[in-house]
Amino acid sequence: MIPPIAGRFVAGETPAVAFDHVRAANDDGVKVILNLLGEHYDDAADAAADVDAYVDLLRDIGATTLDARVSVKPSQLGIDIGDDVFRENFRRVVEAGDEHGVFVWCDMEDADTTDATLDAFETLAREFDGGVGQCVQANLRRTRADLDRLADVPGKIRLVKGAYDEPEEIAYTDKADVNEAYREDLEFLFKMRDGGIAVGSHDPKLISFARELHAEYGADFEVQMLMGVREDEQRRLAADGEEVWQYAPYGDKWASYFYRRVRERKENALFAVRAVVGV
Repeated sequence: MIPPIAGRFVAGETPAVAFDHVRAANDDGVKVILNLLGEHYDDAADAAADVDAYVDLLRDIGATTLDARVSVKPSQLGIDIGDDVFRENFRRVVEAGDEHGVFVWCDMEDADTTDATLDAFETLAREFDGGVGQCVQANLRRTRADLDRLADVPGKIRLVKGAYDEPEEIAYTDKADVNEAYREDLEFLFKMRDGGIAVGSHDPKLISFARELHAEYGADFEVQMLMGVREDEQRRLAADGEEVWQYAPYGDKWASYFYRRVRERKENALFAVRAVVGV
């Protein structure tokens, strides 16, 4: 059972409980991207089990009127085992999404997996007429070239700052440099794409910048934020007419995810301490 302190960041252990979270968020105008927790598998059977779970999840979402999508991790689909394992499993998930009319996102992980992830995304996005989206990380120095490559690929692109600790020779490590790269990459997306742009950020300045770019270039965009982070702002933005998607993980592997969220942000750590001591 997920303790209340972790329940702020995790939508439950089962799909049924996660669906309750989706309904509540939808009632507030916020749409939800569900992610089954699990990553860095070295056993093909573990990856296959999660693929089966995603296929069932996509079927169940398709049978409802919920505003929900799914997002998968490459290492969850077996990229650490082999690129071929990842490609086959990713295809199974996207095929199920296509069958049931549910959009599928793919997260981006450490830089060693970038090429294989983008290759699989481009192939599937073209084959399934844009029914898949890909996350890219602004902190990587290569990202501008990757965005240029993906400019005419159908589907959606989610731009995030990047949370992986990469070496300076391949990544911007200074916060100001990452922010500047994010702004430049975001403007490039608005210039080169008609839409399908996801602003993966909790930074109000970057969201305001996206609004300015929309006014200038006309491309549509959506805002994506994590469950448990600035949820009041998520609801406010949705009420203000923005398309807001909340990334909500679920599943029994919640402990490691929760502790990562607490370590990442000072305010999350403060929330955890207050919950424990009751203040």
